Amino acid sequence: MKNRRIVLAARPTGAAGTEHFRLETVETPPLAEGQVLVRHHWLSLDPYMRMRMNEGKSYAQPQKLGEAMIGGTAGVVLESRHASYAPGDTVVGSGGWQEASVVDAGASGVLRKVDVSRVPLAAYLGAVGMPGVTAWVGLVKLIEPKAGETVLVDAASGAVGGTVGQLAKARGCRAVGIAGGPDKCAYVVNELGFDACIDHRAHRDFASLAAALDAAAPAGIDGLFENVGGLILDVALSRMNAFGRIALCGMIAGYDGGPMPISEPRLLLTQRLRLQGFIVSDHLKEWPAALAELGAGVADGRLKYRETVAEGLENAPAAFIGLLAGRNFGKQLVKLV
Repeated sequence: MKNRRIVLAARPTGAAGTEHFRLETVETPPLAEGQVLVRHHWLSLDPYMRMRMNEGKSYAQPQKLGEAMIGGTAGVVLESRHASYAPGDTVVGSGGWQEASVVDAGASGVLRKVDVSRVPLAAYLGAVGMPGVTAWVGLVKLIEPKAGETVLVDAASGAVGGTVGQLAKARGCRAVGIAGGPDKCAYVVNELGFDACIDHRAHRDFASLAAALDAAAPAGIDGLFENVGGLILDVALSRMNAFGRIALCGMIAGYDGGPMPISEPRLLLTQRLRLQGFIVSDHLKEWPAALAELGAGVADGRLKYRETVAEGLENAPAAFIGLLAGRNFGKQLVKLV
């Protein structure tokens, strides 16, 4: 079958733009034994993809030029030459920015069947997928929250941040978010149930943001789930309590290559802070427990989430650039079917 895909055409030297991508049409190869053909219904767009567009040392190999951009997908099996999969099975995997993919279904972790009777298929790319598990691992295993503590998360209206706050509240913590704009902050408090949310667009310097954080977290911060870096991390460090824990998930403020200085790194020592960078794929043994809690929460309505949907593969690059600029609300998806 004919397959449209979006490939990385050039590496950005600063901000990424739609000119760094190219839409092309190719034929899917015939299936070999053990392979399945998947028609993607949904494509996940996530901030980590921007870092993979760069060359240089990182936690994973850079995205290759001229190949379909990496990305999580959810769809339906069209054809199978693997005993565990049949046409019509709903599956999630990492099919990339394309309408279909041929998958070696026997390889570990590349494809899994999902039940859509109580959880929508798209949610397996968000709250009950990689972003949700990222939130769960960072909070539960790295921050290790205790009832009565204060947990701060930036990018709080996003797929990861919104889940962090809800999981923290379920564990008896005070949840404080940072998000961009009054609408996002209202959503974080009124729909997701955070105790407070700070609009970083209204507090663009250290003193202003610090004062807002003091008001929202008067007892200081015990756990920080960091997605952004830059000024927000700098201010948050200054308000960390002794023996605070920081789960360093993302630093989107620096993905375009700009510097992100920390004004008082000594606080890591004097406050005896524990800072752990992490990638969710390093914690595969935690996925079953995380998915069990997340899936149950979505199925019974306790775990809330929001999606921003772009229609059509050709609109994926613009949607991705919008995600990096914070124009999405909640999980950014591309609907392919």
